[in-house]
Amino acid sequence: MGLSAAAPLWGPPGLLLAIALHPALSVPPRRDYCVLGAGPAGLQMAYFLQRAGRDYAVFERAPRPGSFFTRYPRHRKLISINKRYTGKANAEFNLRHDWNSLLSHDPRLLFRHYSRAYFPDARDMVRYLGDFADTLGLRVQYNTTIAHVTLDKDRQAWNGHYFILTDQKGQVHQCSVLFVATGLSVPNQVDFPGSEYAEGYESVSVDPEDFVGQNVLILGRGNSAFETAENILGVTNFIHMLSRSRVRLSWATHYVGDLRAINNGLLDTYQLKSLDGLLESDLTDLAILKDSKGKFHVTPKFFLEEANTNQSADSITLPQDDNDNFAMRVPYDRVIRCLGWNFDFSIFNKSLRLNSGNAFGKKYPLIRASYESKGSRGLFILGTASHSVDYRKSAGGFIHGFRYTVRAVHRLLEHRHHSVTWPATELPITQLTSSIVRRVNEASGLYQMFGVLADVILLKETGGEVPPCTLAPASAHGHPSHRGRLLNRLDCPDRAHPTSEALPGELFGHRFAKLLCRVLLPVRPHAPEVATLLPAGVPEDAGTREYREPLAAQSGEQAPAGLCPHRQAPGGQQPAAWRPRATRFPPGSRASGSVRR
Repeated sequence: MGLSAAAPLWGPPGLLLAIALHPALSVPPRRDYCVLGAGPAGLQMAYFLQRAGRDYAVFERAPRPGSFFTRYPRHRKLISINKRYTGKANAEFNLRHDWNSLLSHDPRLLFRHYSRAYFPDARDMVRYLGDFADTLGLRVQYNTTIAHVTLDKDRQAWNGHYFILTDQKGQVHQCSVLFVATGLSVPNQVDFPGSEYAEGYESVSVDPEDFVGQNVLILGRGNSAFETAENILGVTNFIHMLSRSRVRLSWATHYVGDLRAINNGLLDTYQLKSLDGLLESDLTDLAILKDSKGKFHVTPKFFLEEANTNQSADSITLPQDDNDNFAMRVPYDRVIRCLGWNFDFSIFNKSLRLNSGNAFGKKYPLIRASYESKGSRGLFILGTASHSVDYRKSAGGFIHGFRYTVRAVHRLLEHRHHSVTWPATELPITQLTSSIVRRVNEASGLYQMFGVLADVILLKETGGEVPPCTLAPASAHGHPSHRGRLLNRLDCPDRAHPTSEALPGELFGHRFAKLLCRVLLPVRPHAPEVATLLPAGVPEDAGTREYREPLAAQSGEQAPAGLCPHRQAPGGQQPAAWRPRATRFPPGSRASGSVRR
């Protein structure tokens, strides 16, 4: 009916159909921003883009957000803290201890309303992310799998090219800026003889009844390995865990990604002399052999190489002398691989140059400290896959950390492409100290992303006048030239380098020093100087910087009595301490300020 009605205007129906299907006339939709993945990081960026009124779309392969959490963790208990009560009414402070909520203006969208459990069930996260997207009306295209991403150079584009995204139906999408928030989804596998006998964490049974009376070998020693062991601990004959490194306990390393207490029940049975055991060896030095009864044996790989025969335990002499590990002579019924996850590089064309080729080359894409790809301008990695910036130093690989780095990336692009300045709050200079103290005691971003994000206090003095002072994250840039600069940040010992800090944009050519003690504390360097300037949540060990003797040291400023010793700077120089004192201005000058966050 539609074709016949249109025929008088367009001619024969066949001509109309030919025009509609002509490839030259089917122009793919072009957007300013595209987001791959509707997990926590993708939805967080979508929220900021929507609030700013930007042209964007989110592509999600599943029918609902948070598809990762529909399956993982396999045993359904999250290790992210859901602390519902802190005794405080301050929302910013409470976010310090809420590891699951995304940032939004709606207080109903706090995770505390979705679960009462301290360690919530993964289904609660799926429900929360679904409500977050629906309540805020985020523009997500579900059931859309992006199968290939490449570049199309165009001088009219913001970044000199457009990103071309092709979905599973062959439909093409274009955008100027691409956010990849797909997380780590490819199981990490180590190639060694017999590795094919190992069942993957992603597919092994989670029913304890399937392991009754069995001998189990688990490859790996992270949370997924211990989570798997915890599930079957009460029904197996014994469990051995094999890894090349020792167990890292989060309470000892202060890193949330290490083994958490909720999963370490096997350590009790091991330390209390039960049958369970922890074994150390590089997997590439071993071989797993299968005997005629379907049992699995572990032996050094060179035994297999010397035999020069098939991989059968019946044809290989296994070690039986006094020097071998007696416990491992017993064959195993099951071998389970729990070796973590890697980034999926398969959908990205080589022209994007995402693979780094360094130590993180297999696990993470190569990105700058601004979370922008080193190979393609305008391509940003968000969420768990961006953790290489602060790996084992801060919380950037987890919701309670990357919700703030996502916000920093958004603010960077607001400035770069829309000339929107970093948010600021003005205040008199007399309130500067109290504002710093309040930020140190309350701010959640500084608290979770210690050593990565910071507040910058900018002082400008012109002709005896001191215009507004600003307090902003270190990723803020593009401010006019300022004469005085301070940095306000939280640091954790052994995670930071006391003479290395990256400041952005206009913050150039000044010296600094900072005080670093053996506790989590605020750091306020004087007059910073950096040789390399990087934006957006810059980590302290990113890029190349030059250290010079601080002005404070030249003036003989000393640390207050009772403060801890300072660490050595590069070349054996000692960074100068900072002590509270009244800010000095020229006679007759007036002071006021602003706070940027």
